[in-house]
This record gives sequence, structure tokens and C-alpha cells, in this order.
Amino acid sequence: MRLLVIRTTAMGDVALTVPVISGMRKQHPDVEIVMMTRKTFLPFFSAISGFRSFSPDFNGRHKGFFGLIRLFFDLRTEVKPDKIIDLHDVLRSKIIRFLFSLSGIPVYVIDKGRSEKKSLITGKKKVVLKHSVERYADVFLKAGFPVTPERNKTIISSEADLGSVNSLTEPGFTNIGVAPFAKHKLKMWPEEYMIKLLELISSATPCRFFIFRGKEDTEAMKTYIEKVPGIYDVHGKMTLSGELALMSRLDLMISMDSSNMHLAAVCGTKVISIWGGTDPMAGFGAWMQPDNYSIRIPVEELDCRPCTIYGKGRSRHGMECMRRLTPDIVFTRMKTLKVI
Repeated sequence: MRLLVIRTTAMGDVALTVPVISGMRKQHPDVEIVMMTRKTFLPFFSAISGFRSFSPDFNGRHKGFFGLIRLFFDLRTEVKPDKIIDLHDVLRSKIIRFLFSLSGIPVYVIDKGRSEKKSLITGKKKVVLKHSVERYADVFLKAGFPVTPERNKTIISSEADLGSVNSLTEPGFTNIGVAPFAKHKLKMWPEEYMIKLLELISSATPCRFFIFRGKEDTEAMKTYIEKVPGIYDVHGKMTLSGELALMSRLDLMISMDSSNMHLAAVCGTKVISIWGGTDPMAGFGAWMQPDNYSIRIPVEELDCRPCTIYGKGRSRHGMECMRRLTPDIVFTRMKTLKVI
């Protein structure tokens, strides 16, 4: 039995497939899994025995509508799947799975819970929704393969990658990763708040900060370099495999609701996450982290939140959810949790 599993973006969402794919390989070793995802994300799966991948070329051979037709034929010829598991449910994956269904191949699709999420942000129903990892597992169950997602560290770095970052973390210091940026404004804590928090932590314990970011954050990064002594900017200094290895060596990650939050969690690192317009109750919290590690203004105190599921849109009250969440509140929580 060979399954074609589809999830090509985004980085954090692809990382959240790892606990399920890893669980599948261990609990159903006779089932072959071929993951269709971007080549960039393959380091997430490097420790999974028997893992196979197919990386589409959306900028070349598989670009546009006719490229998707070619992609279907390439998958049918090279992968020869017995079943399709669509963990993405976007236009591209819909076209691919439709073509496979015409060929008589069974297709199973994720239920993203769109109506439940809409009720959450409109305030009709403030309930904790199923986690994305559990939604992924549900699709395999529909296909006839019950799977328990892995709950421990699932992105495991090679000895070579670990060796390449060993000199960066220092014994006797608390090595802390910081991911202060996010794709959408509704997920962003004010810059001055994060800098103040790092100052409070520095005053409490000997520590070293490692900033994880994207290319688009280069200008904003200058302020952190100027105001936080001894900060280490990870961007551009190592491969994704190296970044994952460094994350696994950290004592703690402090992150917005972003891909780095998910990466650190599946690397087995403690994650303190800071939430504004979004909320972990929508099913996107850091995997297997205690709920009190997700710091936010409770919905009972600010019932306009969450006002968004993915971070898009406008704040209903001018980012009150982030302004109220002061550095002192976050620092006090971290001391209470004894993570610093």
C-alpha cells in the first residue's frame, strides 16, 4: 500500500505533519508514504525511516494549470499511489486529487473546520477546537489507518548538524531562541515590548539570545542588534537543517504565533508563545506544549479576541490584545513557570 500525502505550504503547517507521518511509519510500517512537499521542507523528515518525497517544481515544469496536469501524470508515473491523502485542501491539491479520483484512486481530504473557526472569531462559540495535528491524523483514519501522532521530539537532527552548532550555545548560560516577527501584523507584539522583555530576562539570568527570522525582517532586525547586547542573528548563517539543530540545543524559545514556534516545538524545545489577534484555541498552538506556555489576554477579559484565525484582517480595537500584554506580564509568567 502506497499513500501520496499532499502538503506543500506553509512552513509551520508542513512541520506539523511530522508527528503524524512519524507515527504512521512506526505504527504502520508496511504502508509506504510519499510526501508531496517543497524541497525546502525535506529536513523536517530526515529522521523518519523509509520516508520518501516528491517535490513539485511550481516555478517550472509544474507551473500553472497545464503544469498541474503534468504534475498529475508525473505523480501517477513515478509514485503510483494507491490512495491520496490531501492535508492541504487548496486549489492545487483539489485539481490533483480530482484527476486521481477520475482514475479511480480513493481520495481523503482534511476537514479544516472552517465553520467552527468562523464561529470562533465571530464570538458565537468560544471553544477549544481540534489541533491541526489531530486533524491530519483524522484524514489517515478516514483512509483506514488509525494513527496516534508522536508526542515527543520528532524533528531529530543529525550528529553532523548538531556538531556544527555546538560552539554557539554556551554552558552556564540560558540559551534562548527568539522569533519576534510574524507574517501578519495581528500576530506581532510591539518591538519595544520584546526588547524590554529581553532586558528583563538578561537582568535575571546569564543568557544568550538567538534571533530566528526571515529575509524580510532585515531592517527591523537592526533595532535588536543596537539595543540587545550579545544577540546572535541566525538568518543567513546556516542551512535550515542547521537552524533546526540549533533550536534543539536551546533551553527555551520565545515566539510569536509563527512557523518558528511550531519548528521549535517539534524539535523538542520548550516554547513560550505570545498571542494577540489569534489564539491557540483555534487549533494552531505549539504542539505538546502546556497551555500556560501560550501567553495571551484571556477571552473573558477581552472578548473581541480572537479576531482572526491565520492573522489576516484588521484588529477590532487597535491591537488592544497586544498592548495589554505587557513585558512585565510575560516576564512574571515565565518566572512562575520557572523557564528562566
